[in-house]
Amino acid sequence: MLLAVPFSLVGTFGLLYLLGYNLSVAVWVGLIALAGLDAKTGVVMLLYLDQAGEKYQHADRLNGMADLYAAVREGAVQRIRPKMMTVCAILFGLLLIMWSPINQPGADVMKRIATPMIGGVVTSAIVELLIYPVIYVLWRKRGIGKHATAKGRDGEPAKA
Repeated sequence: MLLAVPFSLVGTFGLLYLLGYNLSVAVWVGLIALAGLDAKTGVVMLLYLDQAGEKYQHADRLNGMADLYAAVREGAVQRIRPKMMTVCAILFGLLLIMWSPINQPGADVMKRIATPMIGGVVTSAIVELLIYPVIYVLWRKRGIGKHATAKGRDGEPAKA
């Protein structure tokens, strides 16, 4: 989860650089909002992956790496649509702010609040959907060997 914010900052600072914006209070407000969004969506992704892993474990189907891959795939696939809906809703709302004419009152400040969120949400989606499952597999594979060796081939406890 702690990787979400640094990866989001890559997209944020990339877009700020492309648009030529300097760091300001408005940009920091956008960064804080982005950090909160990243933390929330990261927790939800971890929850989906954990639920899929526990489902496989309770059904005694988590006996090897192939089973772990299947569980993680199931959990990540369930998260694609909600994450994409969140990203699209945020992007469509914030792009309207970015495209607003500069002569409207408050448009210059609102653009600087929206810019970090737009850049960060795009990279956050990539990280959450592609990198989190990989990290989860690396984290959970340590327990797979212990779980598989504690049981025999027929699912009964191994004899000492």
